[in-house]
Amino acid sequence: MSQGDSKKLEGDAPSASSSSDGRKERIIVPAILAGLVGGVSGLLSKHRKVHGLANISATYATNLSIVTACYCGAREFVRVSRKTGPDDLVNSAIAGFGSGALLGRLQGGQRGALRYSVIFAVVGTTVDYATLRLAPIIRNFRESHKDGDWLKLPEWSPIQVLDEEALAEKKAREQKLYAQTQQALGKLRKEES
Repeated sequence: MSQGDSKKLEGDAPSASSSSDGRKERIIVPAILAGLVGGVSGLLSKHRKVHGLANISATYATNLSIVTACYCGAREFVRVSRKTGPDDLVNSAIAGFGSGALLGRLQGGQRGALRYSVIFAVVGTTVDYATLRLAPIIRNFRESHKDGDWLKLPEWSPIQVLDEEALAEKKAREQKLYAQTQQALGKLRKEES
């Protein structure tokens, strides 16, 4: 191995480790979110009465997580193989076709493989397209409301956020009311005895 080859390998190592962090985010996070969606779908399923609420929710959550993890893993495999960025929709279509064919073959034979591959390719690419379109909008929303002032109560609301002066006035009123209440209770106790 020449000195130039060792420099190439050293230069490739940091990019591989930095891309693996993104892979975790692009596989694990969608699988967890899919599990949550599957669990909620199980709660709303018409089969919950027959199979039990906990059982059907866990089944839906597990199945949707597995399917999503397979799709996202295939998408990352295609992305690395094609050496493209994470926002390439061709990766989504290829990964959807491949993972759908594999899972469809396990589920329903050759017809299932064809049907599932088309469904996965269309749905996966559509979700990825929508995610790419919505990401800047969500990012702008978060940045514009970053200061924590995104929920403002109207002036007429009985719930008010008090500044330091108003808070001190309120505390003084409460202490005065407490003192009056203690005086009235003291008089009642004297009258009872």
